[in-house]
This record gives sequence, structure tokens and C-alpha cells, in this order.
Amino acid sequence: QVQLVESGGGLVQPGGSLRLACVASGSAFGFGAMGWYRQAPGKQRELVATMSRGGSTNYADSVKGRFTISREDAKNTVYLQMTSLKPEDTAVYYCNAELRFRPIGQNYDYWGQGTQVTVSS
Repeated sequence: QVQLVESGGGLVQPGGSLRLACVASGSAFGFGAMGWYRQAPGKQRELVATMSRGGSTNYADSVKGRFTISREDAKNTVYLQMTSLKPEDTAVYYCNAELRFRPIGQNYDYWGQGTQVTVSS
């Protein structure tokens, strides 16, 4: 059973920092692309940052220069270092991971339960 568990969310003042972690498990051959998405109240879920197994990254324009995604494949863990946080970063942050090898006719895209990040003074 594939499972993604996020941690590290919380309350922080504007300008502060948080480091999110997501530990994935249940894939015999690891994971391909992993990343972070977020959903603010009244808004659709949006991409924050993704990283391929080879290290290629993609960031939302709104977080470039402030957030850094990284991963440790030996631990099936992906991180999101968030700095210079702004109130508009407030959202539930979800971890996402794709199986490295997709089973035919079965799900290959998984999500964590989310962790709340609140940026407020």
C-alpha cells in the first residue's frame, strides 16, 4: 500500500521559514517525479514545486527564489524548504508522488493527506 506522510507544517510569521518533509512508502521500485502542491481556501490546488528522480525541478513563479525542493531517494523522501514566507503562501500543502514504474490499469499517482501552513502575524 503506497502511503505519503507529510510533516513540518505549522504557524509562522511573514518572512519566516518552514521545512516540509514527505516520506513515501509502499513502492518496490521507488518513485519517479515527486513534488508539492497546495490548496488555499476558495482556490484550486496548484503546483508549488516538483522534482524528477534525475533532479530536474519545476517551480511555480510565485515561489521561485524562496522555496527549494530536494529529495533523498534512499529514504523515499522529498522536502520543501520554504523561506521568506508570505501570507499568500497560506494553504494546505500536499505531497505528490508517481510510481517509478506504472502498473497497467492501476493507479500510479499518489497524494498525502496534507499539512497546514499558515503564514500570519
